[in-house]
Amino acid sequence: MKIVLTEFVTLDGVSQGPGSPTEDTSDDFTRGGWLVPYLDEVFVRRTSDWLGLADGLLLGRRTYEAFARDWPQITDPNDPFTERMNSLPKYVVTSTLTEGGWHPTTLLRGDPIHTVGELKARPGRELQIHGSARLGKALLSAGLVDTLRLVVAPTVAGSGRRLLDQPSASVGLRLVHHEATAKGLLLLEYEHVGTAPVAEYEGAAAFVQSPAPRHGPATA
Repeated sequence: MKIVLTEFVTLDGVSQGPGSPTEDTSDDFTRGGWLVPYLDEVFVRRTSDWLGLADGLLLGRRTYEAFARDWPQITDPNDPFTERMNSLPKYVVTSTLTEGGWHPTTLLRGDPIHTVGELKARPGRELQIHGSARLGKALLSAGLVDTLRLVVAPTVAGSGRRLLDQPSASVGLRLVHHEATAKGLLLLEYEHVGTAPVAEYEGAAAFVQSPAPRHGPATA
């Protein structure tokens, strides 16, 4: 299976509390709910399409507990996410949980690089990480994430946990899809391509194609 990391972030990289001011107030964070003003039909349709590719959800303990509390309470039959979120297999990286009540749930103990690597080797489509920024960052640095999908909100939070602060290794990404919504969200999809490349800047001329020669009218 592919490991796919899907995250909502601000322009300054904050991934904490996108959906509500009370969603995640850890470390005295008071600026949650920053994504909601920019939601629209395109966002819902695209993120629903992404979820449709999942054969399972890979979550950290904190995100799992929040999702297990909230998703079963959504009963709107027209909600495009609820049935799939509640029915997909959940794999939880944890050293503290002893059981998972949001069925079907499998607890992954031990080194997450090893346990997730075993899951990645199984046949299937996508094993998707939603939220769980610490887990996603660790797996991205370890080279286990195949695809990174970002929804970037046009706002600067100014505080809060950032998704990609101080990764343990450089990560190279290739942009494979981009889209902007009418309300200003950027929907970005990247493929992991190994270590991030570097180069020496040698002037703008190295990146500009020379114009094709211009020929005048033929003369006898």
